[in-house]
Amino acid sequence: PVLQFADALLVKTTLEAKVEEILGPKTEEDLDPKKKKKQNQKASAPIKATPSKSLKVEEKTDEVDTLSSSVVYPPPEANTQKTPELLEAHLQATGGRVITRFPPEPNGYLHIGHAKSMNLNFGYAARMDGLCYLRFDDTNPAAEKQEYIDNIIENVEWMGFKPYKITYSSDYFDKLYELACELIRNGDGYVCSCPSELMRKLREEGTECEHRSRSADENLQLFEGMRDGKYREGEMCMRMKGDMKANNTTMRDLVAYRILHMPHPHVGDKWCIYPSYDFTHCIVDSLENITHSLCTLEFRVRRESYEWLLHRLHMYCPPQREFSRLVLTHVMLSKRKLKALVESGLVDGWDDPRLPTLRAYRRRGYTPDAIRDMCNRLSVTGAENTVISHDLLDYTLRLHLDAIAPRKFIVIDPLKITITNFPEDRFEKIAVLDFPTHKDGPTHEIVFSKIVYIERSDFREVDDKNYYGLAPNKEVRLKYGYHITCTKVIKDDAGNIVELEAEYDPENSRKPKGTLHWVADTAPGVKPATAEVRLYDTLFLSDKPWELKENWLENVNPDSKHVVENAFIDPSLRTAKSEEKFQFERLGYFCVDWTSTDEKLIFNRTVSLKSTYKP
Repeated sequence: PVLQFADALLVKTTLEAKVEEILGPKTEEDLDPKKKKKQNQKASAPIKATPSKSLKVEEKTDEVDTLSSSVVYPPPEANTQKTPELLEAHLQATGGRVITRFPPEPNGYLHIGHAKSMNLNFGYAARMDGLCYLRFDDTNPAAEKQEYIDNIIENVEWMGFKPYKITYSSDYFDKLYELACELIRNGDGYVCSCPSELMRKLREEGTECEHRSRSADENLQLFEGMRDGKYREGEMCMRMKGDMKANNTTMRDLVAYRILHMPHPHVGDKWCIYPSYDFTHCIVDSLENITHSLCTLEFRVRRESYEWLLHRLHMYCPPQREFSRLVLTHVMLSKRKLKALVESGLVDGWDDPRLPTLRAYRRRGYTPDAIRDMCNRLSVTGAENTVISHDLLDYTLRLHLDAIAPRKFIVIDPLKITITNFPEDRFEKIAVLDFPTHKDGPTHEIVFSKIVYIERSDFREVDDKNYYGLAPNKEVRLKYGYHITCTKVIKDDAGNIVELEAEYDPENSRKPKGTLHWVADTAPGVKPATAEVRLYDTLFLSDKPWELKENWLENVNPDSKHVVENAFIDPSLRTAKSEEKFQFERLGYFCVDWTSTDEKLIFNRTVSLKSTYKP
């Protein structure tokens, strides 16, 4: 009996949300009408989509679709609305096409956590032959900058996605203001003069504000005064008249508009009042005819207010569907804390390769293919957020770099070896495959000479059976070159090893068990070219830095960056360009830094060569 007069749509969407929370999104089988049981009652004729007259669809470009086929949502015609007319008008506008949006707020740089949402929204639209907007939720000019807008556009493109359109919530400010006035006229909105602390207290108590009973005419007059700049910041705000007794506190008269006397990065100084996220987001979703409002789990609690507002305004209501956020070990994704790291000087800007911003990952050498591959391996369900090992991203990265990164030699900590029986005037050029498994593939040239250099860590004075490096009177293979045997160890007065002497085997007649990488002098008295090498480790010592409280900055890893000057490099690396990626044999994958020049090459280590991790 209690449900007799309940909102049928609200009951239905609540039940659907609970089922989806437990079971996840519907599968292809669930949505296949051939596999559904026949209903006892004859179903009403479905509303059919017709070609759109209002939505101008440009020619499809090559969009990336890497999304798992297991991600399936109901089609647009299944989006239950308050009235059949709303759904019919929506389908006529869209032609029944899937329309999604990636809606970042431009208050910081995109980070790895955004990649999952980006991959889902763009990927699902691409797979369904639909469209995806890039929409900036730019309702807070106090935190937003053109710098952030530019970064977001750049990184969406870098990730391989092409938006159908780039829009801004601020594009709709005139319409949003009109709808706010309509909400007031309908008795569903009011202007509140409570100080922020009192408002917070009353909302926590579930107590109505004294201004809630103002007449529509008085509220409209006050709201117009807010728009005209008659009041100070914080003196007044407009609120939505929800339910102050609701268990869901997002229904307790949320703020719709607040006063901010500052220009906006996109629309300038036209406005001194700005709509809130809770007022704006759902309305713009409706205005852009979004068919699948895909968002992370923290917005589940806001679904009720999302639907309430659109129903009160008699607008098309996109179905909101939540999925778990991407949470990686050793990674801090709080924009506030990332900003603190940048402003404190603990990192070298938003693109510091130790940060989790997409720009930083790009600079370090990660690829969009690897990031999308990682996202595609993650479940897209309404289950609670789970922590994913960063090793998964490094795993997909190695898979991709193994296929695209040519092999080169570099010696980071050189130890000189003089090959006493090798002619001084001989500089032997050796053609080496960029990819050893591609026998007919491209090659580069290295030089073998009397003076070679190996890693200092590849020599020991005391040998043992499990050691594969060089030792006195021991033979090793210099890869692509000759076998050498150490004949002498030369030390300085302090007892430090400064040089080795060795003899080479011109026939490579034996089979030593150790193989080393190396670099050699390229001409008489000419040492190898040099480069700066930057070796990175995790920025935080804790694998769950987001759990740290006040002293979280003390957990920053003091050894997260190690710079090596004057590493010796393969001659073919002299012409390496920004963002080029290489596998430095036995050392890992590296990328040319953006600040690298012809006079000073700089390489960032992207990831080590091997890992015991398996997904």
